[in-house]
Amino acid sequence: MILFPAIDLKNGQCVRLEQGDMARATVFNLDPAAQAQSFAEQGFEYLHVVDLDGAFAGKPVNAQAVEGMLKTIKIPVQLGGGIRDLKTVEAWLDKGITRVIIGTAAVRDPELVKAAAKKFPGRVAVGLDARDGKVAVEGWAETSQVTVLEIAQRFEDAGVAAIIFTDIARDGLLKGLNLDATIALADAISIPVIASGGLASIEDVKAMLTPRAKKLAGAIAGRALYDGRLDPAAALTLIRNARTA
Repeated sequence: MILFPAIDLKNGQCVRLEQGDMARATVFNLDPAAQAQSFAEQGFEYLHVVDLDGAFAGKPVNAQAVEGMLKTIKIPVQLGGGIRDLKTVEAWLDKGITRVIIGTAAVRDPELVKAAAKKFPGRVAVGLDARDGKVAVEGWAETSQVTVLEIAQRFEDAGVAAIIFTDIARDGLLKGLNLDATIALADAISIPVIASGGLASIEDVKAMLTPRAKKLAGAIAGRALYDGRLDPAAALTLIRNARTA
């Protein structure tokens, strides 16, 4: 189980949204590279970054901030937001991103995911963000009529590294992870699933380490880390101990 600290980028700053609403953004750090450095120093082993402006624009917007982070830290970075074609996938991987996350394009253009995963094995993840079980796209501005499971199953044999499943209703609200839905998805597919949206406290980390959640590959923590509700050292110690148990 990997705990990914999240950096969401808006206007070159590190922010958190509530339920994906750009109008409900809290700025937590004006310097994303310094924030990334802080997470690396705390002992996190993998960083989760989203270009929020990019998700709406359909192309990378905060590239400068992302490149600044890549120059600052040595830990791997997975990046989503505005990655809608093979050229963008390739460009980010060339710049040093470990894994790209394809969201909207996974719904609209599944062939892109398959082509990218085939060309770059293990380096393409799919971000599925759900509102009431249906997948939302375009920076969550639109909801499709397709379920998360239907889309995830399209990529069963495509070589996708992970599915990042976000429950939009909980995102940024510290209500706790929607583990029931996340585990149900993980049980129904063979692709590793990462839980996202609502992680609120050490209790969520403990729940991720219970036998019923053993298929989950990790969880993403955002607001809980920024406002001090989750102690990084305690969370990472729990995870390390579980690995060696």
